Amino acid sequence: MSQSNDGTPPNESRGTDAMTVWPTIGANEFGRLVGRLAGIRIGLGSFFTLGTVFAVLTIPISLAVFAWQLMPVVCRRYTLTDRRILIRKGLSAIEETGIDLDEFDAIEVRVLPGQAWLRSGDLIFQREGTEVLRLRGVSRPEVFRQVCLNVQDALLSVRRVVQEQEAADRQPVAT
Repeated sequence: MSQSNDGTPPNESRGTDAMTVWPTIGANEFGRLVGRLAGIRIGLGSFFTLGTVFAVLTIPISLAVFAWQLMPVVCRRYTLTDRRILIRKGLSAIEETGIDLDEFDAIEVRVLPGQAWLRSGDLIFQREGTEVLRLRGVSRPEVFRQVCLNVQDALLSVRRVVQEQEAADRQPVAT
């Protein structure tokens, strides 16, 4: 079986899904409003706060935002494959946009106002300081960031080993 330059069979160049995450309501302005209101710490102790009251009162808004994000034309998910990071849309998960794992050199986690209470944040993939992809409202963004970096490191390590092996195969054998 022939292989491509990165050591994978040619029919598998799209990659295999490694992890999929769905954006939280923190990806939406109304969801972040819920997070800002629920994050208010004025009150008695850590539980009996104004934020707890707002969290209960804004349940209908939270449900509406959640339902909106699941609508067939609106829904998005973020998929990490063994080669790419993709934003897929719709119920059939059509690829909207994406980048290869070698197209970024840093991932910044940016927690917007209201996302902290929701335990979400935006992941900003950068190449030489320029944003190349943004994933909005990722749940537990530090975890997904670390998984992305680990998969990127594994891919680049495999490519490096394959290139070294190809270079060694091209050198004449001394007898």
